[in-house]
Amino acid sequence: MTRPRRSHLFMPGSNPRALEKARNLAADGLILDLEDSVAPEAKAAARDGIAAAIAAKGFGKREILIRTNGLDTPWWADDVAMAAKASPDGILVPKVSSVEDLDTIGFRLTELGAAPTVKVWAMIETARAVLHAEELAEAGRDQSRRLSGFVFGPNDISRETRIRMLPGRAAMIPMITHCILATRAHGLEILDGPYSDIANPDGFATECAQGRDLGFDGKTLIHPSQIDACNAIFTPPEEEVARARKIIAAFELPENASRGAIRLDGAMVERLHADMARRTIAIADAIAAMSKG
Repeated sequence: MTRPRRSHLFMPGSNPRALEKARNLAADGLILDLEDSVAPEAKAAARDGIAAAIAAKGFGKREILIRTNGLDTPWWADDVAMAAKASPDGILVPKVSSVEDLDTIGFRLTELGAAPTVKVWAMIETARAVLHAEELAEAGRDQSRRLSGFVFGPNDISRETRIRMLPGRAAMIPMITHCILATRAHGLEILDGPYSDIANPDGFATECAQGRDLGFDGKTLIHPSQIDACNAIFTPPEEEVARARKIIAAFELPENASRGAIRLDGAMVERLHADMARRTIAIADAIAAMSKG
């Protein structure tokens, strides 16, 4: 199933009003957070609040993820126990750095009786995770690990590596492309990390466009004001969708059925372009279906 993941908004699990508001936001996905946005003394209440919000339903077609605390924290066991019972679309686990981490997560979900539909998303936010991105992605081919994709975490990577977060992210592009290649080689999705300067919409739009062009499926967000711009940038333009439909139609003509390449509007078009066109159309159709509720 093709699912649009243009925008995934972090929502603090400790804020009931925010969780209620999330039901009416235009984000493709919501990440109900138990980690960074929740103080230690509020973790238990946030857990209960998220469980109640998911049980109440009303999130429509939005993808619902729960970000747990890290495996090395005293809260993770309770977080994953709640998530297994609440049955969101998946859990997002911080600082996943090894195949052993993936094994721990997958085993625990299965042990807790979590439905097979509860998937795992790994936050890539350590030097070790970046270095072993392909190993992690390849390990995801084992269905018991439930791995659906990565979320690139630039802020924690910057903190650990001392690579500066500068406009344009030039110093991070080698790491970003390495992680994207790893996911594509093994059939996973990947989301870009958040842009922290909420008061700089132009900078945000530039980074969204960069992320789209680098190959991210979408971006994680920290404020509702970022949703519309993010959705617009990660939505295939109408002319691109129209071109895609034209390519598919051309290859479906009887005279082109056995051809590997054809001439269309003065340009050579190959079968690989048809494959890309099908992906564009699938995403556009999925986005249209989302807008219908």
